[in-house]
Amino acid sequence: MTATATHCPYCALQCGMTLERVDDRIAITPRDFPTNRGGLCQKGWTSADLLSSPERLTTPLMRQTRAAPLLPVTWDEALDRVAADVRRLQAESGPDSIAVFGGGGLTNEKSYALGKFARVALRTSKIDYNGRFCMSSAAAAGNKAFGVDRGLPFPVTDIGTAHAILLVGSNVAETMPPFVQHLADAQRSGGALIVADPRRTPTAQSAAVHLQLTPGTDLALALGLLHLAMTDGYVDKEYIADRTTGFDDVWRRAVTWWPERVERVTGVPVEQMREAVRLLGSAERAMILTARGAEQQSKGTDTVSGFINLALALGLPGRPGSGYGCLTGQGNGQGGREHGQKADQLPGYRKIDDPAAREHVAGVWGIDASELPGAGVSAYELLDSLGTVDGPRALLVFGSNVVVSAPNARRVDERLAALDLLVVADLVLSETAARADVVLPVAQWAEEDGTMTNLEGRVLRRNKAFEPPPGVRTDLEVLSGLADRFGCGEKFPADPAAVFAELRRASAGGIADYAGVTWERAASTGGVFWPCPDESHPGTPRLFRESFPTPDGRARFVEVEHRPVAEDIDQDYPLYLTTGRVLAHYQSGAQTRRVRALVDASPEPFVEAHPELALRYGLHEGDAVRVTSRRGTAEGVLRVTETIRTDTLFMPFHWSGAGRANSVTSDALDPTSKMPEFKICAVRLEAVPAEAVQHDVAVS
Repeated sequence: MTATATHCPYCALQCGMTLERVDDRIAITPRDFPTNRGGLCQKGWTSADLLSSPERLTTPLMRQTRAAPLLPVTWDEALDRVAADVRRLQAESGPDSIAVFGGGGLTNEKSYALGKFARVALRTSKIDYNGRFCMSSAAAAGNKAFGVDRGLPFPVTDIGTAHAILLVGSNVAETMPPFVQHLADAQRSGGALIVADPRRTPTAQSAAVHLQLTPGTDLALALGLLHLAMTDGYVDKEYIADRTTGFDDVWRRAVTWWPERVERVTGVPVEQMREAVRLLGSAERAMILTARGAEQQSKGTDTVSGFINLALALGLPGRPGSGYGCLTGQGNGQGGREHGQKADQLPGYRKIDDPAAREHVAGVWGIDASELPGAGVSAYELLDSLGTVDGPRALLVFGSNVVVSAPNARRVDERLAALDLLVVADLVLSETAARADVVLPVAQWAEEDGTMTNLEGRVLRRNKAFEPPPGVRTDLEVLSGLADRFGCGEKFPADPAAVFAELRRASAGGIADYAGVTWERAASTGGVFWPCPDESHPGTPRLFRESFPTPDGRARFVEVEHRPVAEDIDQDYPLYLTTGRVLAHYQSGAQTRRVRALVDASPEPFVEAHPELALRYGLHEGDAVRVTSRRGTAEGVLRVTETIRTDTLFMPFHWSGAGRANSVTSDALDPTSKMPEFKICAVRLEAVPAEAVQHDVAVS
């Protein structure tokens, strides 16, 4: 069989690879693509293992009552059941009695079709997606400052040319290892890496300066760095005057964050902050990059705004080899929110409450603008409302495992149990699918055509390499089949090429304009950067070179002030808990916990603690421990390490059962982005008998 060029199904690097069936196995060969340059992480190398997993779902499953088991049924039986129940519930409780929850791993075509399906076929406003948990705070901050949200406003290869890089809240050495090549390029050329993180992660260990701050104090750090940039003479006053507005208001806040005050709040020594500012301010080319550590806070939007303010004060955005960027996490976290999965957005990154946007999109969809519902609620707010008096009575889930990935997960368990109908489309029986009334088996990444938009805003072609197993349908086929039953099947083609052609028309003229992107261009050029308004346009690899897409063409400083975390430590809960990923696993682990090599590499949940903390509690390496917050408990094996602060614990969030970290995490929301505060909550730590620890080591 001819090798098929495609992209890895995991993170937003979307590393290039080729797939080829060799005898009874699938061979993966990395491609020399700009993001990965011939490299792959362990997840990428093993990404084809799940295609032939014995745990693949190949027939719809359905239960007649909540107490009954899931049993195989035909596709017609499953779709007829979903349609009948939806019609009944909407007749009783209105269109918003049905909710839809999407995912940041869905292709652009599926993201677009899902948003359209919710609003046209179901007529509901209740749609959001798990990308709300990914980079929504950076998206909100980017829109405020620049008038646009694109993770990196420059190609990832530009990072290797920078002379100084500040990386805030990211452990790329484990979350997206091929990205480290670009940091290494900069370092080999004499560039300095500065990392702000409560843990001395593998990424931080390679840095020239590690700012090991107290969890939740990132914004105070940003204000302190801006203060030092001004007082130490590194602010670019000409850039501020020519290309920005609002600096004076921001400086009035930052002037009160003198270095010693910041050290008391963050725990970062003044000399380290001063060195970080010197490296950034004296560099000809410098970058500030933020990720989930800065964003997943109840003040995440303000925190990112604080670092954007620093970048603007140093004159970085729009300067060659310099700027601010956000490292998107999920494979299509960027494209997934551009085309309609978010509660307040329409295709092309249009706002759903904008009359002109509604008219344009309604025209493409062949309906009247008055038929479009208004804005819904954010992801966690949606989950929290399920089954309540005025909340949705049914939920349709595509590409997400909310039972493991949502904060305060015990509350989510309760809300799912209160539904009249839960429908999950997935490739395996995830923890969420296992609770469903109807489970729909869908195709995987290598079994369907489509496009993805990576962390650079590069629209990529993902090519189909293999046929899905008999009995499996694509998500587009599922949506088309349901739409048929709602009398609008003609509006929902199952052909991804037809869907993308319509997406181009719907996005035309929007902020995220794909009108000039074709499948052929994306495949032949290695991807097209949006905005690309027509087929003669080359695409836009670098934004902000001449101006910003704001009404006056200037970037906006945004006034922000540090505030405490939503739940600080106290006598009853004296430790901070922060969460994150490990090298071998991805997101909720629904895929990676079914790959033997990855399970062998990282078989169980664990809790990191400093040796001094372990000594204080009488604990030792390998002990079974329990972490308890006001919401619940999570258990794991203790790892004693000097790479973490003495007041902080760390747990990865990939496991379910007793090891589910999100049983503990906080559901406090950022007021702007509605991002939950995954990264900080107050907990206590205790030993438990080893035989009492129960968790899903592997689902396979």
